[in-house]
Amino acid sequence: MFLTSSLQTFGKYALFMSKVFTKPDRLKESLKRYIQEISKLGIDSIPLVIVISIFIGAVCAIQMQINFANPLLPSYTVGLATRDILLLEFSSSILCLILAGKVGSNIASEIGTMRVTEQIDALEIMGINSCNFLVLPKITALLTFIPILTIFSMCSGLIGGYLVALMGIIPPATYIYGIQTFFVEWYVWYAIIKSLFFSVVITSVASFYGYYVKGGALEVGKASTNSVVASSVIILLLDVLLTKLLLQ
Repeated sequence: MFLTSSLQTFGKYALFMSKVFTKPDRLKESLKRYIQEISKLGIDSIPLVIVISIFIGAVCAIQMQINFANPLLPSYTVGLATRDILLLEFSSSILCLILAGKVGSNIASEIGTMRVTEQIDALEIMGINSCNFLVLPKITALLTFIPILTIFSMCSGLIGGYLVALMGIIPPATYIYGIQTFFVEWYVWYAIIKSLFFSVVITSVASFYGYYVKGGALEVGKASTNSVVASSVIILLLDVLLTKLLLQ
């Protein structure tokens, strides 16, 4: 029963995405919405990304210092481990899980409200491909801006660890040396590539759940919750697959 329901949902999602990725009916209006979505989904998320990343970087540095307090390990290991945690996992996977809650729930609620108030039906009556008109600008906007959010997260996390170093846990110069030691440039690209995949999941899954809402305000809330849960599960699954492929 669960397998059948999952396959039906996946098929419905595939048909939905086939309607999304078509040529826009009104290119000028789509470009205008694209700019608006960059501001709403991307730029408005910068403060949240910076604040969370600073605290996570600080916590990582503290925990690394506690766990690596061993005379056999060099003190710069704290900076090295903090950097690799941020680059390999937090600034892509965990960050996108957080954005699935903020951005995904917002998208599902917005489109779901348009569905229950019959605004989407009005677009269809006017001969507009509502899937493409509403969803494509959101997908392209977050896809464009997610690398910037990822870079902000990396930098903010490292700054958070540096602020902890200034408190006397380790010498700041040692922390900076640890950040620079054995640096692998591919880890940065690895995080960005993963975040690109995750951004499409966040926007498309949230839009899918919001688009097919039936009922009223209560169902919109349920759709928002379901979209966050589904996006989180898919992101974690993709995280495993992409890690296996990209770090083979």
